[in-house]
Parts: sequence; structure tokens; C-alpha cells
Amino acid sequence: MKAENIRNIAVIAHVDHGKTTLVDFMLKQFNAFRANEAEMQQTTILDSNPLERERGITILAKNTAINYGDYKINIIDTPGHADFSGEVERTLNMADGALLIIDALEGPMPQTKFVLKKALGMGLKVIVIINKIDKKLADIRDSFEKTNDLFLELATDSNQLNFPVLYAIGREGKAAVKLEDVRKSTSLDVVMQTIVDYIPAPTVEKGPFKMIATSLDFDTHKGKHVIGRIRSGSLEKGQAVLLINAKNEKIPAKIENIFINRGLKKDEVEKVEAGEIVDITGIDNVTIGDTITDPSNPVALPRISIEEPTIKIALFANTSPFAGKEGKFSNSRQVYERLVKELETNISMKLAVMEDKFVVSGRGELHLSVLIETIRREGYEFQVEKPEVITKIVDGVEMEPVEDLIIDVPDEFQGVVSRELGERRGQMTNMNADGKGSTRFEYKIPSKNLLGLRNILLTNTKGTAVINTMFDKYEPLTPLLPKIRNGVLIASEPGVALTFGLENAQGRGITFVDPGTAVYEGMIIGLNTRVDDIEINVAKGKHLTNMRAANSDIAIALTPALKMSLEQYLDFLEDDELLEVTPKSLRLRKKFLSKLDRVRAARV
Repeated sequence: MKAENIRNIAVIAHVDHGKTTLVDFMLKQFNAFRANEAEMQQTTILDSNPLERERGITILAKNTAINYGDYKINIIDTPGHADFSGEVERTLNMADGALLIIDALEGPMPQTKFVLKKALGMGLKVIVIINKIDKKLADIRDSFEKTNDLFLELATDSNQLNFPVLYAIGREGKAAVKLEDVRKSTSLDVVMQTIVDYIPAPTVEKGPFKMIATSLDFDTHKGKHVIGRIRSGSLEKGQAVLLINAKNEKIPAKIENIFINRGLKKDEVEKVEAGEIVDITGIDNVTIGDTITDPSNPVALPRISIEEPTIKIALFANTSPFAGKEGKFSNSRQVYERLVKELETNISMKLAVMEDKFVVSGRGELHLSVLIETIRREGYEFQVEKPEVITKIVDGVEMEPVEDLIIDVPDEFQGVVSRELGERRGQMTNMNADGKGSTRFEYKIPSKNLLGLRNILLTNTKGTAVINTMFDKYEPLTPLLPKIRNGVLIASEPGVALTFGLENAQGRGITFVDPGTAVYEGMIIGLNTRVDDIEINVAKGKHLTNMRAANSDIAIALTPALKMSLEQYLDFLEDDELLEVTPKSLRLRKKFLSKLDRVRAARV
């Protein structure tokens, strides 16, 4: 297809503002599937990754395509969470325009600002869709005004202030130009027509074939797939090309297959022209950001620039008494090889080897926890330390990342938020009560002081707090916070947790294990009600005698064990603790398992 009939558009928004749902209806309404195909009955079709479906968020950017009349519209669905902004940054390189989705109730949020700033900075044309206008408390006018203000703040050119605005109910698959016409609408036809009319055709540069590897995929039959947009020239099956990597090495290769998107499927073609987003095979040693070019013009395109990571975590081989019992891959070499493989596609992640451990750096706790969860499901077991923020030296001064924090809570929990953020040295920049029972707090706070905040606020607000963060800037390093969390209950003896032993433990605090759980010395089995750590033998059974007391035969009623998510475990960790991660279990433990070793370490 000629470039003038192609539209390349990214769908961008804050998390949970309806991007993926809107794309679902585009695919269904414009004949991406036959009426009898299973996808017609599915939701979040593009979120095919199991973790994406479990968590209800988009983690990986996806490409799809829809034919609309004489036009082909390539659509890139991007993540909405700030931790996966590396995915957004690289995929915007393939687009000429963007659909910016705004929740009619929440309005522009931190990630909205981030993705819009990136899109406008790259000169993309933006179409705004005010979505979820059917929400009970939706304030459409306020959301529109705040969106206008955001464009005024971020626009790099006055022309960017003139943008089309559409209104939609994404979950019903309908939209309109005028707010009053949305409920009468029956489709997203107006969205597709606006894309054709407003988004420019891809710019085609003069010269022979050239493209940047923007994404990678793999299958067992054809090997590595390279996905990107052709910047110039054309590409044919069997054509000889050059791969130019980060070291400027020029490696000859040959194109084996060429695919283009059609709905969720890929059609194999013999030739493709500039402007199209393609999937090619035959190039093995490629990484994201490399240039693939015709040998007659061996000049690399500018590499994709990604903002630096702000948080790091150390992984190393499992050394607990249970090591090797639950995972298929447990030694250092296997863990290292898996992390190196991750770097090929996860370009906002960095890896450093330090003695016996591997330090992985990413864009946030969620970014790192998704990696940990992914590889544990693949059969790996390992241990991780407490996450740490990444500092850097600027003009001789140590600087740390500072983030914008937005918290929405019911009015009754205003005191909870103010108290907790005060203890964490957050600087309030705005506080706004909407008059409908909810208050929005805005803070600037060092990233290190955010560790553990989400879990504490969700607990103290009965799960009602909505928390969003986005990296702002680096500022001079501030002092560490005093320890906020209480001490822990530590298993003093190996064995199997028994009801009698756990009853004693619950007299000291909250327990994390159930009766019948195998424990080892130094394993953390609960949270103390006081600030110090104490050792308890939860494998201890009731002493049997011939004597009978009035209440001796009454069954012991235990409080159910507290079960935490992976992110909650990471937030829980202190400097002298580790999280043991296996395909079957998550276990908290002390770095030094015996009491004697812990005492010695404390004296050093």
C-alpha cells in the first residue's frame, strides 16, 4: 500500500483510562475478525500476556492494523503505567499521531502528562478522546479544561493547541464529535474518520531501504522477529541488508520473511514500501535501537533515546535451606543468562554484575516486580534484596530522583494521608476537595521515601486510596528516613509450623504462614507488634501429659495468615532481609539465618 494511504497512530493515556478497551471495539467493528471468531466475544484482546490479564494493565506495547475504506491504520496500544514508559518512548518512534484518552472523571493524570509531553516533543498530531462520559460522577467540562491547560503547558508549537476533541463511551464502543450525540452513536466510525482526516500520512525519506529495530519477538520456527517502521526505500524478501549495532559494527544479513499486520494476524508479503510497519526475520544479532539498512547506504539512524532508570534491585542465587527444591533453574549462571536475554527487549532496564549478585535497574517497583514474576513463572528461583533508588553525581553533588505523587482518597482519610506523607518528608504542592466526598493530594517526594508507601496507604484507607506517581527531576540527596516498619517474628528452629507454635506467635504479632508450612531457622514468619525482632519456635507442638484441664481439649482458633503480593513483599523488606523467590513460593528471610551470625553482623 502507498504511504499516502497509511496512518500510523499510537494510543496513549494514563493507566486504566480505557485505551485497550477502545482498541478492542475498533478491531471488532471494522472487520478485523470474522463474526464467528473467538475474539469477538473477548475483552482486552491485545493484553494477551497472562500478567497483563491478571493485573488489568498493559505492560507491553502491541501492534495491530485495521483497514478503513481505502486506508490502512496501524495502531500501537501502549502501556499506561509510568513504570513501563520505556515501552511508550520507543513505540512512539513508529507513529505520526496519537489518540490521547482522558477519563472523564479523573481528568489528566501524571502519566497523561508524561505521554503527551513525549508525543508533542516528537511532533506527533494528537486527537483527544474524553472517555467514560457515562461515569456517575464524570465532570466532562473540568476534564476538558484541564486537558486544555496541559496542552498549553506542554506544546512546543502553537499549531499543537488546535486539536480535535471527541467524546466516547469506550465500553460500549461508541463516540461522537458532540457530547450530546454520543448516546445516539452506534460505533467508533467518527474516531476512524478523524484519524484519516487529521493524522498525516507517514513521512517518507529519500534513499534506499532503512529502518530502526523498535521491537523484537521470537518464535521457534522462524527465530527472531524485528519490528519497525520503514523510513525510506522498499524491502523485498531475500534482500541483502546491513545491521548496524550500538558499537557501529556492520553485520551482513538477508531478509527471510516480511510480515505486515492485519488485525491481530500477520500477513506474509513479498515486498513492502516506506511508511509501513513491518515484521521481518533473518536477522539474529539485533537489539532494539539498531539500524537495518541497504548496503549501499551504511549510515545508522539516531538510536532511540530512553530516560534513565530510577530504582535498582539485586538478584542472586538462592542460598536458603530450601534452595533447588522448587525451581528448574537455580544457579547463578542460569539466572544471569535469563537477565541478559531480558535486556534484548526491555530497553529501559539495565544490568550490572557485582561479585555474586546481579543488580537490575528499572523505572519503578512495578517494572522490576513484573520482571521477577515473569522469570519465576518460567521456573527460576533466586533471592532479591530491598529495592534502592539510583543516585547520581552532578557537579560534585549527589542527587536523587524526586517524583510527583497524586493521591485520591475519601475525605475521611485526609488525616491518614497527611500524617503518613509528613513522616516521609513529602512536600505538599496542592490539595483539592471535589465537594463530592473525595480529596486529591499532590506532593513532591524523594523516590526512596515512596518505598512501602502504597501498601501502608491502601491498608490505612481500607483499599480506597488511588495512588499515582511520575518521575519529576533529580535534587540533592536528603537524609534517610528512620525505620518506619515494626520488627519481625523469626523462626528459631527448622521444621513444620504447628498450630500451637503459631498461636504463641500470634500473641506477639501478625503471622505470615499457615499450619503445615515448612520453615527454616532465620525465616521471617510474621510482623511483631514492637520495633524489635524476636525469635519464636513455630514448629513447637503442645507438650503432652496425662493431666487434663477444663479447657485443654478446646480447639485452637488461629487468625488467618496475612498473605501479601510480590510488590508488598518487596516494600516490606529492610536492609538485613531478603525475599526468596521460587516458582511455588515467596518467603521472607534474614540475610544471616542464625541468631549468632545476626549478632555478629550487627556489631560490625
